[in-house]
Amino acid sequence: MYVARLAGLTVLGPDGESIGRVRDVVVAVRHGRQQPRVHGMVVELVTRRRIFVPMLRVTAIEPGIVTLNTGTVSLRRFAQRPGELLAMAQIVDSQVRVDDPGLPDLNGVDVYVADLGIEQTRTRDWVVGRVAVRGHRRIGRRRTVHVVDWSQVEGLTPAEVGRPGQDVTTLLEQFEGLRAADVAHRLRELPEKRRIEVAIAFDDERLADVVQELPDDDQVDLLGHLEVRRAADVLEAMDPDDAADLLGELPESEAESLLALMDPEESEPVRRLLAHSPDTAGGLMTPKPIVLSPSTTVAEALARVRDPDLTPALASMVFVVRPPTATPTGRYLGCAHIQQLLREPPAHLVGGILDTDLTPLSPELPLSAVTRYFATYNLVCGPVVDAENHLLGAVTVDDVLDHLLPEDWREEEEPPSAHAEASMLRSEGGTS
Repeated sequence: MYVARLAGLTVLGPDGESIGRVRDVVVAVRHGRQQPRVHGMVVELVTRRRIFVPMLRVTAIEPGIVTLNTGTVSLRRFAQRPGELLAMAQIVDSQVRVDDPGLPDLNGVDVYVADLGIEQTRTRDWVVGRVAVRGHRRIGRRRTVHVVDWSQVEGLTPAEVGRPGQDVTTLLEQFEGLRAADVAHRLRELPEKRRIEVAIAFDDERLADVVQELPDDDQVDLLGHLEVRRAADVLEAMDPDDAADLLGELPESEAESLLALMDPEESEPVRRLLAHSPDTAGGLMTPKPIVLSPSTTVAEALARVRDPDLTPALASMVFVVRPPTATPTGRYLGCAHIQQLLREPPAHLVGGILDTDLTPLSPELPLSAVTRYFATYNLVCGPVVDAENHLLGAVTVDDVLDHLLPEDWREEEEPPSAHAEASMLRSEGGTS
């Protein structure tokens, strides 16, 4: 059984109840040429908590599912012990050398681990028996994968795997198609070295999306591991309000250095946001809502709303102003809800269907008042207008929730369900 095929499989108890999904396999490398022992699997519960399940609890591994011989599992959060390696997160993509007489072309050449083959012994223990390795990808050509015996591989020790600059191809493939929030969660579960390597491998847009979903401390830490020029590029790709929040966590001198490296068109709205207290409408807002002139047709407005890069909250309302339409805009005239746009003929002008009764938010309004405003008018988006009646931006409900929840809300897990309470400890057949 190859560990890459285990990743993502549903884990079931003996009665068919779903416990979670396999996210990784825990391997202990032993001295000399002894085959590494497979301690167990890292299983992610529906609450996102990752727990350890010993391999001795596995009854069957079938297509799509892993079945356990018990429905009770330890809910203690998985913690990696010294000497343990995570197959997918640390071993796969590691650089090794192969000494196989049957593959003379690989002798003395750096190759990469593509997968690990695990097997059960007569004593019911699981060990790593085979290693699939690959070379560098060549443009226009598929990489050839060779399977060799574990004893013919050199370089798979905790010290070697811990070297900087390891490949992350397989990890990146696992993240394809996932939402940024899910990638951020999985990134936080990786060992720090691999977390940084994966983050560096992302392109600027993808990394910006993921960084926005991380807790503040993790954002600052990750940004600190990037080259300064790269950090500025990532900040440019972030939403201005998120970039401002992140820069607000840095020392003033560091923040100013990064702002100076950013494109002036990208840094200017961030600077305006930093001028406001983070717990006010001005600090919460995004400076890039949908802003239109009164002569815009309903058809054009709906086309703007369809932009897939807009969040649902930001796409729920358009704001109409006198030119210029870049924030801070000309005189604010009113707003139009998406439901209203959908009811009007496409050729009608948005200037004729404005909601002028909705009181806009002032930039100095505190968070508590902004919260009451959203609750009172049943809104998910609201305009922020200054004393001269210029539109500065818009506050969305997700911005409000981010500030209402505890600072560490992204790190907290939902409490495990009562039926999953368990007595099985990792010391049984594995580690704790």
